[in-house]
Amino acid sequence: MQQISNHLFFKKSQVLFLIFGLLVAVVVNVFTFKLELVAPVMLSIAALSIVFIVFLFRNPRIGLIALAIYCFMLGLVAREIDLPFGIGIEVFLLLTWISSLLYYNRKEWSVINNDLCLLFLIWFVISVIEVINPAGASVRGWLQEIRSEALYPILIIPLFFVNFNKKADLDFLLKLLLALALIAALNGIRQVHMGLTPGELRFVNSPEGATHLIWGKLRAFSFYDAGQFGAFQAVFVVIAVVLGLGTKTIWKKVLLLALAGVFAYAMLISGTRGALFALVVAAFVAIFLSKNFKILFAGGLFLLLFVGMLKFTTYGNRYYNINRFRTALDPEDPSLNVRLTTQIKLKEYLKTRPFGGGLGVLGAFSVYNQDKFLSTIMPDSYWVKIWAMCGIVGLTIWFSMLMYILGKCCGIVWKTQDKKLKVKLIAILSASIGIFICSYGNEVINNMPSSLIVCITWVLIYLSPKFDRELIDEKLSNTNQLTVFIPAK
Repeated sequence: MQQISNHLFFKKSQVLFLIFGLLVAVVVNVFTFKLELVAPVMLSIAALSIVFIVFLFRNPRIGLIALAIYCFMLGLVAREIDLPFGIGIEVFLLLTWISSLLYYNRKEWSVINNDLCLLFLIWFVISVIEVINPAGASVRGWLQEIRSEALYPILIIPLFFVNFNKKADLDFLLKLLLALALIAALNGIRQVHMGLTPGELRFVNSPEGATHLIWGKLRAFSFYDAGQFGAFQAVFVVIAVVLGLGTKTIWKKVLLLALAGVFAYAMLISGTRGALFALVVAAFVAIFLSKNFKILFAGGLFLLLFVGMLKFTTYGNRYYNINRFRTALDPEDPSLNVRLTTQIKLKEYLKTRPFGGGLGVLGAFSVYNQDKFLSTIMPDSYWVKIWAMCGIVGLTIWFSMLMYILGKCCGIVWKTQDKKLKVKLIAILSASIGIFICSYGNEVINNMPSSLIVCITWVLIYLSPKFDRELIDEKLSNTNQLTVFIPAK
């Protein structure tokens, strides 16, 4: 009897948990009565946030996976309820940094001791110094601009070095990025064929979204804007094709080539002409790095024929998306001429300003610098934006830095010995180069998710010599084991 009665009593921790549960239930009921639907939703979000933080501090990788999902799908909720999505990126990064600092020891952090992290640290310091730019740009505009321009890369790159430095991580991240790009593509296709949500309609009717409805034709923008959406869908076409051609497994080949078709369609319905350059450049880089002269010749010929068809024929003109794509190769295109005229104006203005007009002086945050001439300029090109904000000095440093990184990455991929690993590296490196070149025509490389894609790419390629050595050692080990078991004749 005594044994049975013991089950009628609770431990102290159980009693406290029961009391806490009852208090939460009472609070939810009271707020539901007072605030109707708002309170339960807020409390549910708070509860999920607590669960997320618990898991995050048990494994910091969860924070980076959540960050990738958020960066690809940032407009899913933010556009509907008008929230500043950038704050969410910083929250994920801050929590993941704290978790990683607590989780990993000093030796494990030594992996960030490389020139990639050093170069972005230097660029971050230069960007911080820009706050005292003689042109006197607004401090608030500088604070807003520096986040995507320099802060995010210097926070993201070391975290991926520490958290994703195993061979299996390359495959995992590739699958994650392909899945997220597919979700974005399907959402863009949904916009064209099924219509827009209330939040998306507000965006299209706003000054920021004014170029997304041209002559009654919608330019799909998915969770972002059409320029960002079309550009990264273009490079994912190349990623999927390279991976598809590089695998011998039939179902994987079919799946990847089907994904390439979906990405290509999403790129077309975005109406982003700059995506053509991302596609062609990424494809050329992939063909060149393959070191297969037959593929190089055949692929180069195909690219020339593709560009020639767009340039010298009218085939497909009855389709709006193909016709718009074709205008990217028209030297008389009004949009191109406006950009060239803008660059001439900037050249004259910046002659006496080698350090530019300061961060945030033009573009999205020019509202804080309405008394400045540069605030009236639409940069379009991110290269031009860097030139205007940081002057010829800043542009030279930034351009040289990225050319060094991309050049070194090409060298690493060129020397990679494991064939399967090389195919994966070619796919992601060609994508990052495509994004970089495409940024001459649009602000792409500085915005999510393209910024995240290039950061992940560079980290994985810098880590790939380690992966390559491990794969070669595994093959040698397996060969030696087979040799031992072969009986001597």
